[in-house]
Amino acid sequence: MAAPSEYKPVIIGFLCNWCCYGGADLCGVSRFQYPPYLRVIRLMCSGRVDLEFIFRAFAKKADGVFIGGCHLGDCHYNPEGNYDALGNSLVAKRILENVGVNPERLRLEWVSAGEGIRFAEVMNDFGAKIKSLGPLGSSEGRELPDLQAGLAAATQLVPYFKLVERERFRVSPRTEEGYQKFFAADDFEPLFKELVIDKLTMGRIMGALRSGEESAEAVAQKLGLDPAEVARQLHLLSQQGMVRIDGGQAVPIAVAA
Repeated sequence: MAAPSEYKPVIIGFLCNWCCYGGADLCGVSRFQYPPYLRVIRLMCSGRVDLEFIFRAFAKKADGVFIGGCHLGDCHYNPEGNYDALGNSLVAKRILENVGVNPERLRLEWVSAGEGIRFAEVMNDFGAKIKSLGPLGSSEGRELPDLQAGLAAATQLVPYFKLVERERFRVSPRTEEGYQKFFAADDFEPLFKELVIDKLTMGRIMGALRSGEESAEAVAQKLGLDPAEVARQLHLLSQQGMVRIDGGQAVPIAVAA
């Protein structure tokens, strides 16, 4: 009998051209060792890493996503492009957690072009972390199709998320400490839930209804949500004319027409 093959994670890496990609190149030239799990996509700036890139990478069965940029204060653009990457990663982690993906599967690091050894250390650490989590869905205890459905719902709402981030999640001062303080503030979570999570939950519920689920209990079980929360959202959706409640069953209006 053939021995089982060793699990080799798939990690998608979005690397800034000016710094982290240079650090990765120096790492290779210097022959510093790190696991060969990384699939590199070179971008001009880490701030170019859109939320959609992250969600689509996981939807395509990536086990981890890595974003590497210039150290804060050293960005070649604005010069604050990497602060956009920082904000996006903090928002993405919360959205990933909501759809059932372990947020530790997403990692952001600052690596300069002269830090080849640091790049190797970061990738060794992240590679080990992802390997310990296993394939996407295994540590989460969720079926991959269910996670992909949640990621698809999140991807569809990316334009809305970006608008909310620009208009309501403005961080001042634009420093790493400022971002951490802003996202950890007591009034941030209820605001994030109202503007982002509730909108995403509605999208996920509509997707579950279109796939054939009908009752609040069935939808809650499929999505891993509290049945009371699903019932509340279905009530709001019915008020907005998006679903019809008939004998305890919910039917999307577009499907029922």
